[in-house]
Amino acid sequence: MSHFAGMEELLQDFLTEAGELLSDVDNKLVELEKRPDDKALLNDIFRGFHTIKGGAGFLNVNDLVELCHRTENLFDKLRTSELTLTPGIMDVIMHATGVVRTMFGSLSQAQLPEAADPALLKALDAVLAGQKAELAAAAAAQTLATPSAQVAQPAANASGGPDWPALYHAVTGGPAEIQTAPHETTPPLAVAPAPYIAPPPAELAPRAKAQPPAQQPAAKETTIRVDTSRLDMVLNLSGEIGLTKNRLTCLRANILQGKTDGETLKALDEAVSHLDLLVGDLQNAVMKTRMQPIGRLFQKYPRLARDLARQLGKEVELVISGEETEIDKTMIEDLNDPLVHLVRNAVDHGVENTDERIAAGKPTKSLVRLTAMQAGDHIVLEIADDGKGMRPDTIRRKAVEKGLIDVEAANSLDDKQALNLIFLPGFSMKDQISDVSGRGVGMDVVRTNIQKLNGRIDINSTVGYGTTITISLPLTLAILPVLVVRLGDQPFAVPLSMVREIIPIKPDEIQRVSGRATMVVRDEVLPVRSLASLIGWPQEGMPSFGVLMQTTVTNFILAIDGFLGRDDVVIKPLHDIKPKGIAGATLSGDGLVVLVLDIEELLVMGTEETRASMFTA
Repeated sequence: MSHFAGMEELLQDFLTEAGELLSDVDNKLVELEKRPDDKALLNDIFRGFHTIKGGAGFLNVNDLVELCHRTENLFDKLRTSELTLTPGIMDVIMHATGVVRTMFGSLSQAQLPEAADPALLKALDAVLAGQKAELAAAAAAQTLATPSAQVAQPAANASGGPDWPALYHAVTGGPAEIQTAPHETTPPLAVAPAPYIAPPPAELAPRAKAQPPAQQPAAKETTIRVDTSRLDMVLNLSGEIGLTKNRLTCLRANILQGKTDGETLKALDEAVSHLDLLVGDLQNAVMKTRMQPIGRLFQKYPRLARDLARQLGKEVELVISGEETEIDKTMIEDLNDPLVHLVRNAVDHGVENTDERIAAGKPTKSLVRLTAMQAGDHIVLEIADDGKGMRPDTIRRKAVEKGLIDVEAANSLDDKQALNLIFLPGFSMKDQISDVSGRGVGMDVVRTNIQKLNGRIDINSTVGYGTTITISLPLTLAILPVLVVRLGDQPFAVPLSMVREIIPIKPDEIQRVSGRATMVVRDEVLPVRSLASLIGWPQEGMPSFGVLMQTTVTNFILAIDGFLGRDDVVIKPLHDIKPKGIAGATLSGDGLVVLVLDIEELLVMGTEETRASMFTA
């Protein structure tokens, strides 16, 4: 029987609350490094950990209670000035909070977490002793920073973090397992403490390293917190819709009885118009119940940026704004992986190390800005750094070296298109593979995940000044704005976010380049793809219109027979019979089934034969 049998709801409540508390504690710890004497911050951190410990105790998770208790005592001594915060102490604390989060991962699987490394607990005890604190920082820094000092267990230190048994031996005065090279003349502990590097958090662990089952990520949350005022609005609107329904029922009865005078028809028109307004208001109100502030996602990243920067020996500050911007709850979880990659890349690739920044006349501390804002019916996210920027010619050369494109294709790209090469699978600017980067896995994942959310991603970079990556997302995935196009008599829907404009197609404007149909639109040569060829239907006659489509990969003209207008639709998935290239289906106003096309998938499915056979010369 599970340890948590009969306590599943309490466990879920604890994980939800404690997870938010721990993220808040992590962010406050990052702030505390800048303001180590801020007692208000220390009090907030202490209270947060005290609440986590209390919840763990109620659930009888003793190993978590044990770790929280020691860490809470450390916060208490810091806030009462019995201890003074040092870089070494801060990294011990950060490692402890990282282990707490790992324990939460086990709890989310309804499993008791493994106990923390006894050496970590003893190291916390040694720091609590007060007089050993500076010794701990110096010993650990020396272990990591001095080439002549090698820890006896190199495997434990492979990720760049401290070896906790060696640290414990150093701070407790026991036999230190540190070997000193013969040419060393200065005692290790006399060396000034170097920057202390904590073990990387879970997000920075090597991708190839398998995690034990207890540390597997939790399933997506199926609950949501909703402000009661929003639920009250839904209830009021549903009541008004009920009254309007009664009015329509009464008018319907009158019409069936032959009462079709002008006054009755006017009343019917007014009732239908009122119902239309109420349904629109109800849709908006229901959408708002799904909206959550994106700050709940952003709160994870200051700790991520801080740990990675220290691991790389850089000074980086992550500045966040727009946390109150709301977005669909279902999209928040899917945004986590792309944003983790982008924050990591900004710290690793984007910003320079201290020496390079000094040589360039820049401040030693780099700034990475993460911003969210609402623009119309879209959310815009920006990740900007003040680093060295990206050189399009270097990106072209790297893409050719890795065999992702040929030289001719690379030379045909303008600078903007060259920047987009970083989204190709397998692309990397790093020559050396490390735990942080260089495997060519990252930006292609970002693009794929943003595409799944019907979003767009754009890059702007200025050499010497930095890079800005902009993501545009719909407010919600529940309602999709579409353009309804026509192929023969059959309507199809395409996402409106991809549509730039509609243009007429004239046969004499079609040109063939390398056997492919193209058109020139404002000096831009664009390939022409007929909708018939994409879905495998026979093309009857020359298409009359073209929809200029913009995807994250390419721009092209979609040739169609006509269009029926724009609409906001609710997509119904085709669970059992989903054909390739079809995102789902919806109903038109006259009751017809309209297929919603997955343009990206259709393009991937396209073949050279269909391209070459589109239009006759």
